[in-house]
Amino acid sequence: MFYDYAKINVKAGDGGNGMVAFRREKYVPYGGPAGGDGGKGGSIVLEADEGLRTLVDFRYRAHYKGDRGEHGQAKNMHGRNSEDKVLRVPVGTIVKDSESERIIADLSKTGQRVVVAKGGRGGRGNSRFVSSTHRTPTLAENGDAGEESWIILELKLLADVGLVGFPNVGKSTMISRVSAAKPKIADYHFTTITPNLGLVRVDEGRSFVMADIPGLIEGAAEGAGLGHRFLRHTERTKVLVHVLDISGSEARDPLEDFRIVNNELKKYSQYLVDRPMVIVANKIDLPEAENNLKLLMEELKDYEIFPVSAVTGQGLQPLIYRLADILDEVESVPEVPPLEEEQLRMVKLDDKPKFYIEQEDGVFTVSGAEIDKHWTRTNFDNEQAERRFLQIIDSMGVIKALREQGAKDGDVIRIKTLEFDFVD
Repeated sequence: MFYDYAKINVKAGDGGNGMVAFRREKYVPYGGPAGGDGGKGGSIVLEADEGLRTLVDFRYRAHYKGDRGEHGQAKNMHGRNSEDKVLRVPVGTIVKDSESERIIADLSKTGQRVVVAKGGRGGRGNSRFVSSTHRTPTLAENGDAGEESWIILELKLLADVGLVGFPNVGKSTMISRVSAAKPKIADYHFTTITPNLGLVRVDEGRSFVMADIPGLIEGAAEGAGLGHRFLRHTERTKVLVHVLDISGSEARDPLEDFRIVNNELKKYSQYLVDRPMVIVANKIDLPEAENNLKLLMEELKDYEIFPVSAVTGQGLQPLIYRLADILDEVESVPEVPPLEEEQLRMVKLDDKPKFYIEQEDGVFTVSGAEIDKHWTRTNFDNEQAERRFLQIIDSMGVIKALREQGAKDGDVIRIKTLEFDFVD
């Protein structure tokens, strides 16, 4: 089964905790601190693999978790870093943040990698906290939590030729005739609900990949039906083949169908406007086909038009050879449309406040990402570690900000589960 969409949860491994230890040897009675640092947690990495064709591996498993870093050990021994967990995805996979839907990466080349969840930093052991005034520290840091998020994987087919057109115009029949693909074929709309790929062999040493893209309808660019899910597969094809039912069956007008589908392609992506396109006038063996073909050729003189019958095979060979020639001519055209700069996730300094203060009924609650980071690193069962946490809070300007917001002696200050009285 072809799967071109997946939503998964990725959780990187937490960092290992630092250790509190002291050097204890027979001839070293006053050995100093010797607690080692914790190891780094394993990150979650996506890697593009040309051997994969669908996202089926993510269909039955939605959660992926990295391993935790090893805790620090005595004698200043550093905990082992955990290996990254590498998830293989097909070439052509777009990675998006689930919440904002911003593009994280476009994995368009084999071997291309992206870290989607970074492993937590290992905590520092007590030997890192030695100073001229503090010779025997008994505190160590906990490891940082690994990043966690929900991400969306969307596959855009890397096909040379893409068949587009209204439902039930014969796209599936055509790809089954010119390749070994075996799509579901029936006499009703939307028989094809997922794209089909087929390798078309032209002659010795010459071939190309054709994609049967499910039928489009009016409004597809705005998401009507499964418009966005289908249209994205057209972006990476080098040549578009617009398949029309030239017989006008089902009381359809081939010219009107051409206009509607082309309009949806243009609205979806300007990159498709300049893509080479040929028109296939299918079902030429049916009544009324010849008359409609004459009208079509008069109205669409700027396009190459190939009258064919996908059922009987009439006219398919000249079409295949012409498509191969066009592909030779456009070989230098980039396969992948360049992403707009603003679409890519930019790495920049966080301009958000380091902390927030909320007041309710005389209780001041302090929160924020920077607070969470230091909270996670602190072992509150250790008195020195707790004292250091409060010193960090003070150095961040929290006490000053509390004073400015009206905190007075005796007011309750709450940070996570820690509560203490404000003393000015």
